[in-house]
Amino acid sequence: MTTQLKIAMAQINFLVGDLLGNTKKIIESTKNACFHLGADAIVFPELALTGYPPEDLLLRPRFVEQVQNALLEIERSTKGIDVIVGYPHQGPDGLYNTAALIRDGETVARYHKQCLPNYSVFDEKRYFVAGSKACVTIIKGVPIALTICEDIWSPAPMRAAADAGAQLIININASPYHINKPEERVNVLQQRVKENKLPILYVNQTGGQDELVFDGGSLVMDTAGKICNQAPVFEEGLFLAEFTVENTTVCPVVNSVMTERSEIEVAYQALVVGVRDYVEKNRFPGIIIGLSGGIDSALTLAIAVDAIGADRVEAVMMPSRYTAQMSIEDAKKESEILGVQYHELSIEPMFEATLMVLHEEFEGTEFDVTEENIQARCRGMLLMALSNKTQKIVITTGNKSELAVGYATLYGDMAGGFNALKDVPKTLVYKMADYRNTVTGVIPQRVIHRAPSAELAPNQKDTDTLPDYGELDGILESYVEEDKSFEEIVALGFNRAIVARVMRMVDANEYKRRQAAPGVRITQRAFSRDRRYPMTSGFRSAS
Repeated sequence: MTTQLKIAMAQINFLVGDLLGNTKKIIESTKNACFHLGADAIVFPELALTGYPPEDLLLRPRFVEQVQNALLEIERSTKGIDVIVGYPHQGPDGLYNTAALIRDGETVARYHKQCLPNYSVFDEKRYFVAGSKACVTIIKGVPIALTICEDIWSPAPMRAAADAGAQLIININASPYHINKPEERVNVLQQRVKENKLPILYVNQTGGQDELVFDGGSLVMDTAGKICNQAPVFEEGLFLAEFTVENTTVCPVVNSVMTERSEIEVAYQALVVGVRDYVEKNRFPGIIIGLSGGIDSALTLAIAVDAIGADRVEAVMMPSRYTAQMSIEDAKKESEILGVQYHELSIEPMFEATLMVLHEEFEGTEFDVTEENIQARCRGMLLMALSNKTQKIVITTGNKSELAVGYATLYGDMAGGFNALKDVPKTLVYKMADYRNTVTGVIPQRVIHRAPSAELAPNQKDTDTLPDYGELDGILESYVEEDKSFEEIVALGFNRAIVARVMRMVDANEYKRRQAAPGVRITQRAFSRDRRYPMTSGFRSAS
C-alpha cells in the first residue's frame, strides 16, 4: 500500500530574543501549512523559538523561563498537524539544544543535539549539554529521526538513527552562509546518504543576525544523493516536500529545485540581506553613506539601495583640496542613477580650522599621515552628525583587505554602525561591482577601472603604501583564512619581503579591527567572531 507524506519546510527569518514575535511566526506558519498546504507536519529551523545564535541570553534564567512559556503557547495552538521546532530545553543536567515534536497540544518527543560545534563562529559548548541518544518518532506511520545541524556533519548521529529504525532523517539547522558553504553542505549530505541509504529533509533558517547571514536553501535529498526539492536561497517562506511511502521505503517526490546561481551573485545577495536585516531589525529609519567616488563606496551604495530602497538612503560627498573632479562627478552620477538623496559638504573649512588650531604643535614637522587622518576624521564627524540628527545609521565602506593591514582611520572612515564590505577582499569588490552592473548599470566604468586612492594627499594611490591588491589578497587569504606560516606563503611564489611586511601589518592592527563596525560575514574566516587574536602580543608571525 502506497501512502503520501507531506512536510512543510519552514524557512523563516527569526529575530534573536524576540520570543513573542518568533512564537507568533511559528503559530501562523503552522496554521498556513495545515490549512493551505495540507501538510502532515511542519519543520522549523534550529533554535527557531529564540532565534540563532542567542548567545549569552541563554545564561539569563528569566530568558530560559520565558522560552518554556512560549513553547507552551505553541503547544496550545497546535492541532491537526505535527510541529517540529528547535528551542533550548532546560533539563536536569543543564541546557540542551533541542528539537521538539509537538502533536495536538503536547510535546510527544524530544531530541537533544549530540554534536556541539565549538569552532569558527560557534560557541555551543559554552551554553549546552550534549545529547547522547537517537530520537526516532512516528509521523503518519513513518519512523522519522530528528537531528540538529552539526549532527549531520558527523557520521555517528545518523548511523545511530538508522540503527534505531529511521526511514527518513529530518535535520534542522541554523547554518550560516559563507562562500562555497552551500556546496559543502550538499557534499556532506550526500556522504551521509551514501553511508545510510536514507533520504534527508534539511531545513535551514534564512536572514541576517548581526554579522552572520543565513542563506536557507532548505532541501530534500533522496537515497541516491539527488536533490529532489530545494527552497530558494535568502527567501523566507513555506516550501512543501512530498514523499511516497511504500512498506519501509520513503521516496521524495521531485518538485522544484533551485536554479543554479553564480558564487558572486549569491555572495552579493548575502551582503544585501545582511545589511537589510541589521537595519530593519534594529529599526533604523535609513542609511547614510559617505561617497568618495571610489569603488568601495559605490558598491556599498548599491548594496544599501538594494537592501532597503533608494528613498531611505542618503549619500554624502565630502571633497577636500585633494579630491579629483572625476571623483565628485562619479559620486554624483552614482547617486543620480540609484535615485538617492545626495549632499555635497566640503571638509576644507574644517580641515583648515583644525590645522590652524594645531599650527604651533605641528610647527617644524612635515605633512604626513597625521594630516591625512585629520581629513578622514572631519568626514567621520560630518557623517556621525547627520546620523545623530536623522537617526539613520552610517554604513562604512572599508573592505577586508584594508582592515587587515590597517589601511583605515580610527574615528574617520571607520566611524559608523555597520560595514557591508567588512569581509569582502578588494579583488572581490571589483568582481561584485562588475556583477552588479550586469543587473543594471549603477557604477560608472571609470570608477571600476581607475587606480584606487584615498585622495588624502597629492597624486596619492593605494599602491604607494600597499602591494597590488591581487598580490595582497593572495597573501591575506593564506595568512588570515588558511593559517599558513611565513615560509608556506613564500613557497606559493610571493616575495619574502612583501609577505613579511603584510604579516606585520596584520598583526599590528588588531587593535583597530577590535574597534571597527560589525559587518556581514561571507568568507570562511572573518575578522571578529572567527579570528580572535590578542591586541597585545609578543608573538611575531613573520619571524
